[in-house]
Amino acid sequence: MKPFFSIIIPYYNAGATIGKLTSSIGRSKGAPPYEVIIVDDGSGEPLSLPVWQATRQPRPAKGGARNDGLRVIRLPKNMGPAVARNRGVESAKGKFVVFLDSDVELFPDALANLARIYTDDPDVVAVTGVWVKTQRSRAFFPNYKALRDWSYWINERDKSGYYFLFSTRIASIKKTVFTRLGGFDEMYPAPLVEDIELTYRIARRYAIIFAPNVRVRHEFEHFWPVAKKYFLRAYYWTKLYARRKKFDPVATTWWEALTTITGVGTVIGGIVSVWLVPWRLYFTNYESGILHQGINGLIVRLIPDSIFLIPFILHLFLTRKFLAFMIREKGIVFALRGYLMGLILSCFIFAGALAGRLTVGR
Repeated sequence: MKPFFSIIIPYYNAGATIGKLTSSIGRSKGAPPYEVIIVDDGSGEPLSLPVWQATRQPRPAKGGARNDGLRVIRLPKNMGPAVARNRGVESAKGKFVVFLDSDVELFPDALANLARIYTDDPDVVAVTGVWVKTQRSRAFFPNYKALRDWSYWINERDKSGYYFLFSTRIASIKKTVFTRLGGFDEMYPAPLVEDIELTYRIARRYAIIFAPNVRVRHEFEHFWPVAKKYFLRAYYWTKLYARRKKFDPVATTWWEALTTITGVGTVIGGIVSVWLVPWRLYFTNYESGILHQGINGLIVRLIPDSIFLIPFILHLFLTRKFLAFMIREKGIVFALRGYLMGLILSCFIFAGALAGRLTVGR
C-alpha cells in the first residue's frame, strides 16, 4: 500500500535525540500508513544501520497504522537542512510529506490529527503544528524560550493573518505542491530562514493551516546557541524583507519589529541614564534640592529620563500579553527575568537586522 505520509527527518550529529524521535513516531496511534526517511546530512556521527535493522522492515505500528519502514539517505557532505529535506522528498512515496526536526518528539495523536485535517478538507495543502510549552529541564532559559514560542503561536499571533509559518519542527505539505514550488531554497547552508522563505512562496497560492492539536515536544537550548540563531535569522530575514518590502503575519510582523526597536531603546536609554548619574548629581543642589546651572542642569535631568522612560513604556505595552502569560505560568519573579531576557534578545535581533540591512545586495 502506498503510504499516506512520508516523514522526512534531516539528521546532523543528532545521535542524542534521533532515537527518541523515531520511538515517538512508532508510538503513533490511529495514524494512516507512513514511511520514515532520515537524511544523513554528512554527519560526523553517521547513523549505524544495524541500530535501525529492527525498524527497517514494514510492520504494523501501534494503533493499527502500517509503518512502511525506515530508510536512510546519506549525503556525501554537510549541505544544510534545506538540501537534506529536498533530497528526502525526492525519494518519498507518500501523498503528503511531514517534516520533523531531529530533536523533537511526536505526540501519539499528532499523525492521526494531521491526517484528519487533510481528509476532512481535500482543499488543504499545507499544515503547521506546534511545540508544547513544557520542558523537562528546570533551567530558566529553555523554559523562557518555550513560553516565548508558545505565547507567539497561541496568545499573540495575528489572528487576521491568512497563513502561518511553515515551521519545520512539525509541518506538512502535499508532495505535488512542494515539488511544483521547487522545495526549500538550497542557498541557505544552515537552519536560518529557509522555512520563512518557503512560507512566502506557499502563501502566494495557498493558505497554511495552523493546527494546535498537531504537537511535538521540543527541548530548547540554552542562551548562546539561541541568541546566535536570533542574530542570523534577523540577518537573513532582513534580506528577504528588502526584496518583498513588507512585513508579514508569520515570522516578523510590524508589531514585533516595533517591540525589538523599543527593547533596544530601553537598553540604550538605561545605559545612558546610568552613565549620566554623576552629572545629575553635579547639577543638583543637595541642600535645597533645586537644580542649578540653569538650562544645562535641566537638560541633564530631563533628557535621561525621557530617553529611558519613553521606550520602556512602549516596550512594556507591546509585551504586556507575554508578561501576563509568564506571570500566570511561572510567577512574577520569572516574568521579571523574562522581561530582562527579552531586552537582551532584542539587541541580538536588532544587531542581526542592522547587519543584514548594511549588506543588502552583497
